[in-house]
Amino acid sequence: MPGFFLRWSINLLALVIAGSLIKGITIRSLGIGIIAAGIFGVVNAVIRPVVLVLTLPINLLTLGLFTLVVNAAMLMLVSALVPGFVIESFRSAFFGALVISLVSWGVNIFISGSGKLIFIKKER
Repeated sequence: MPGFFLRWSINLLALVIAGSLIKGITIRSLGIGIIAAGIFGVVNAVIRPVVLVLTLPINLLTLGLFTLVVNAAMLMLVSALVPGFVIESFRSAFFGALVISLVSWGVNIFISGSGKLIFIKKER
């Protein structure tokens, strides 16, 4: 369960960084950000895999770059579901998804599947 909350926090951090770097992404409050991060996690876990399978041919043709478009569409979906989390254009969503992907990738390097930091070893 701690891993779930850690990943939720990572999504929140990534959304806040994207909101501060990308013009056109607005998070009105911390509460809205927490809700958006949770829904973003659910959307990425449930809807995104289905969309990736459906877009597999174009994804293969573009050598995986179409995944960025799918990520932007998922971000726009979350924006439509959460009032107070505003994305003004697809361009903002695209670059926001790119920032979120990079931040999540960078942070997840240091976290195992169980939600523990990889660098920390238990003393015996």
